[in-house]
Amino acid sequence: MATTPVLKEKEYENIVPLRPFGMLDEMERMFETLAPHGWMRPFMWERALLGEGQPQIDVIDRDDNILVRAAIPGVKKEDLEVSTTDHTVTIRGSTSHETKEEEKGEFYRHEIISGNFLRTITLPASVDESKAKAVFKDGLLELTLPKRESAKRHTIKIE
Repeated sequence: MATTPVLKEKEYENIVPLRPFGMLDEMERMFETLAPHGWMRPFMWERALLGEGQPQIDVIDRDDNILVRAAIPGVKKEDLEVSTTDHTVTIRGSTSHETKEEEKGEFYRHEIISGNFLRTITLPASVDESKAKAVFKDGLLELTLPKRESAKRHTIKIE
């Protein structure tokens, strides 16, 4: 007769959270000791997975509105375009960095990206795009998107 082992709650207390790029970083450090000068850098796995040059975004679902924050350093206000529908937000822009014709030295790390970007996110509720407000300051874009009345949370009384 086979018995199924019973798992105790204490066995899960020491679980280390998953860091998807931690192992790649460790492998890169190991290779750097063997073959320095960044020969592995062209692969840049994290950029391939996250989307090169994509702004990092927070979406906060509040009772009456949805707050969207996007970190977009190095972008000028005039090079930024935001559009909405009742369920999505699209952020489009471009960055440009002056490059010197004669850059002396070899790049050890080259992560500052220039060019165009586009990011569309689905919102957790329907919003009234005609009442949306946008503020852009110090590389941080904040969008306040009021929810439609039908999308707001309503409390149901339990009898």
